[in-house]
Amino acid sequence: MKIEWAPLNIPLDRRLQTFFTAFFTYTIFWLPIISTFCTPFLLYYSGFYLRTFLLIYFVYIYWDYKKHFGIMEGNGWLVALFRKNPSYRDYFPVELVKTAELPPDRNYILSCFPHGLLGMGICVNMGMDIPKWLKLFPQVRPKIATLDHHFKTPFLREVIRLWGMVSVCKESLVYLLNKSNDPKHEDNQDGFTSNAVAILVGGAQEAMDSHPGQYVLTLRNRKGFVKMAIRTGSSIVPTFSFGEVDIYDQVENPPNSKLRRFQNAVKKLTGVSPIIPKGRGIFNYSFGILPYRGRIVQVVGAPIDVVQSDEPDSAYVDEIHGKVIEALEKIFEDYKDKYIQNSHRTKLVIQ
Repeated sequence: MKIEWAPLNIPLDRRLQTFFTAFFTYTIFWLPIISTFCTPFLLYYSGFYLRTFLLIYFVYIYWDYKKHFGIMEGNGWLVALFRKNPSYRDYFPVELVKTAELPPDRNYILSCFPHGLLGMGICVNMGMDIPKWLKLFPQVRPKIATLDHHFKTPFLREVIRLWGMVSVCKESLVYLLNKSNDPKHEDNQDGFTSNAVAILVGGAQEAMDSHPGQYVLTLRNRKGFVKMAIRTGSSIVPTFSFGEVDIYDQVENPPNSKLRRFQNAVKKLTGVSPIIPKGRGIFNYSFGILPYRGRIVQVVGAPIDVVQSDEPDSAYVDEIHGKVIEALEKIFEDYKDKYIQNSHRTKLVIQ
């Protein structure tokens, strides 16, 4: 394979974009593994002081998770450093399109599609560079729900919390979505009165189906987010990220292939699918795990209001779920010609 190396005379701003995107990518891919293996190593080989520090840290993780599931309240106290960095946005670039108001007098679940390999559109707009979101949706705090075990993993949890990520576990979502919208409430002294939690509903299954130009959504049998919305009285906001599937390819894994069967087995055991990404490198354009530069446009749809109920009726769940599917199909049809090249060849598949 011929390697296409990046030229030396690249402007500084593009180098910074690559650096920050590489930091995020390698953190998400490698820090969980490094944290898992390095922690017991340090406990076994380190001295008294480091062991004592680690044990205190583990107690803190346990206490913090039991108290409020590792959630960092508000928008985080290091917003200027961790959640306001346009280099992430400009690398692709990532855009955010508003189609309706999100009144800050209620909380929201954003049902986000497609997952892609990393959900970069969501991560940028609602995590790593949030000024655009705050301008379009004032007083609404953006949060991103991700795997629960990340918030029990030393070191990794500290980084992703600073990016506004929260656990996707039931208890964490209930904690956030039941928060008061009263401006005078003590939780809203930062001037924000609403929480918007983005959930990549398709999860690991949808990630395995992610290939350039293919919009395959895993949604037909995913109704947990609808039940959560009804239990907490949160409105559901469908969002669609055009271009998300194009920034990565992955090793071919058609259904019933050996690789897909292996991925499904691991996903069943761990909740994570071992995807083999095909991207670029820091210094080359031919191979690596960095995403390719490619435009991503996250279109935020209109909120779907629900009637709150502690015991959601199955027929009502199906009704709201159907509205979500209809809204996603409409967003796709309304915007595909604008944001997808050769859109006449691209179909939306919901399975």
